[in-house]
Amino acid sequence: MYAIIATGGKQYKVAEGDIINVEKLDAAEGAEVTFDVVVVNTDSDVICGEAAKKSSVKATVLGEGKGKKVVVYKYKRKTGYHKKQGHRQPFTRVQISAINA
Repeated sequence: MYAIIATGGKQYKVAEGDIINVEKLDAAEGAEVTFDVVVVNTDSDVICGEAAKKSSVKATVLGEGKGKKVVVYKYKRKTGYHKKQGHRQPFTRVQISAINA
């Protein structure tokens, strides 16, 4: 059984026990969160649409962190203008504990 959840403007395919990194959530470590469900695939059939909104996916927050550094370099020729910036996107690591179809 697996589900497709939506969070942070992205969709993730998850199964029970999976550990994933999602966009930063406002939840403390050890807290339980619930995600919006797009599709649930059980062993017998696929649930989507309004029926999938009745389903739920629960996860436990394991912690927070930052992703790899992305270098942003701006440059304009002939003017001597250049600017270098770095960015590390924050994320929340969660473990999927239950999929309720």
